[in-house]
Amino acid sequence: MKLPTLFIACTILALSAAAVAQVPARSAERVSREVRHELLMLPYLGVFDNVSYKVNGYNVTLIGQVTRPTLKSDAENVVKRIEGVEHVDNQIEVLPTSPNDDRLRLQLYNAIYGDPALQKYALGVQQPIRIIVKNGNVTLEGVVDNEGDKNIANIRANGVPGVFSVKNDLQVVNNKL
Repeated sequence: MKLPTLFIACTILALSAAAVAQVPARSAERVSREVRHELLMLPYLGVFDNVSYKVNGYNVTLIGQVTRPTLKSDAENVVKRIEGVEHVDNQIEVLPTSPNDDRLRLQLYNAIYGDPALQKYALGVQQPIRIIVKNGNVTLEGVVDNEGDKNIANIRANGVPGVFSVKNDLQVVNNKL
């Protein structure tokens, strides 16, 4: 009598897969907008944190790196409360505590946002250049207006003493109208 149980399990899996595929585009867009909004509104999300997400049907996967463990749990909690979200897979990495990394973060911030060409990115609450430091290795995440700004940020980050490596993942946004 294992066959009927197996058939029912396969049918349930097929139905749930079909349900994910049938999520209305408007619902998925609304969930995505609300997740983005809630993450940006986190009070302790700063320039040294990088939180992003993927929406698959009614499931949300959180990814990125944060400097505080509470920020990881806060992100999960606000996303769980969004209407329509059924499951949150929190894959956010909490960066290790390190006085050396903290020193590098401040030096990198001053080097990047202190450059006259990049000061425009320091305006506003959410700076678009994220500075992620893990064990002396730096990753630049976010968006800039042009390739020149991306290169300047990379040069400035590489010029900070004590930095082991710089991975420049900045994306250039095409602002042509």
